[in-house]
Amino acid sequence: MLSPLAKANLYLNIFAFTKVPLIWICRPKILEMDSEKVIVKIPLRRKTKNHLNSMYFGVLAVGADVAGGFLAMSKAQECGRKISLAFKEVDGQFLKRPESDVIFTCEDGKLIDDMLDEAISTGERINKAVKIVATCPSKMGNEPMANFNLTLSIKVVG
Repeated sequence: MLSPLAKANLYLNIFAFTKVPLIWICRPKILEMDSEKVIVKIPLRRKTKNHLNSMYFGVLAVGADVAGGFLAMSKAQECGRKISLAFKEVDGQFLKRPESDVIFTCEDGKLIDDMLDEAISTGERINKAVKIVATCPSKMGNEPMANFNLTLSIKVVG
């Protein structure tokens, strides 16, 4: 039997391969996930590098998308509701060149729970920004390489 983390990674790989191949190409891996946060790693490799041998900014956006979106998708599945989930707005601040594997952390589980509760009770689309921090622990410790605020848009369907 698979652990919850292994199941999450299997679901992420199937979703990426079948629905968003660019995510699959980046090879994200969920390192940790609970009700409050998700931690995702994208390895620095040939397909994720730019000409400066650092992670391409588009791949950084993919990592932020996965960290913010996967937590919301898994929470919606837990409550047994089908939701329409999208990102409406992106604010990204690229602070340093990430020259090793990048860790994306989203700790907005409570905010997402509140959004889902509001969407379920009102039937309306709810939009709120979730924060994702990108770090390179192997080279720079916990110093942020990039900060993202993604406006998550959730609506219960069906």
